[in-house]
Amino acid sequence: MIAAQAALETKMLLRNGEQLLLTVVIPALLLVLFGSVDIVDTGEGEAVDFLAPGVLALAVMSTAFTGQAIATGFERRYGVLKRLAVSPLPRWGLMTAKTLSVLVTEVLQVVLLTVIAFAMGWSPHGNPFAVLLLLVLATAAFSGLGLLMAGTLKAEATLAAANLVFLLLLVGGGVVVPLDKFPDAAQSVLGLLPIAALSDGLRDVLQHGAGMPWADLGILAVWAVLGLGAAARFFRWE
Repeated sequence: MIAAQAALETKMLLRNGEQLLLTVVIPALLLVLFGSVDIVDTGEGEAVDFLAPGVLALAVMSTAFTGQAIATGFERRYGVLKRLAVSPLPRWGLMTAKTLSVLVTEVLQVVLLTVIAFAMGWSPHGNPFAVLLLLVLATAAFSGLGLLMAGTLKAEATLAAANLVFLLLLVGGGVVVPLDKFPDAAQSVLGLLPIAALSDGLRDVLQHGAGMPWADLGILAVWAVLGLGAAARFFRWE
């Protein structure tokens, strides 16, 4: 039942043009645009080496947080979740299916963006296990926050808030603009955000060849626990 629901969730996502724009088209366009045109000073080395990890982080956030929050919010509004809650599929099974759908979409995103980045001359290096751990923890953190928003706010408020957060974190999350371009006081706050921790961790590993980015992993783990815990506690099915 979980596999069937996960397949259905994935098909619905891939058929949704607006969701595809958010999760696939925008990150790919940002990578090509900022990697080809000298708009932002990304420091020494090739721009794509700085941008690719940040865009990968943005892709994870767009799927696990923004897309999932909006889709789940409207499913809740139209009574879809209420009906599914009384089906043979248990509630935890539905959430598991949604998580699997997110993971499948992220794999497709990572493959596409990696191909584009390689075509632009990207030369990543580092520990693949560290990259995988960063992506998994970030997915858990963003999923928890997205479900928390979808399960507590009205659908229209979720739509507006999720898109606003996406835009704000795109600018201030270290995705395309280095955090060291911000004032020192802002850097200390922005560095604690999950998107900044994911971008910084991926960049340390893939661009600088660092080992396990424990500080960034710790930030993501805290967000994952807080987000999933709050979602489990406050999510309303009706």
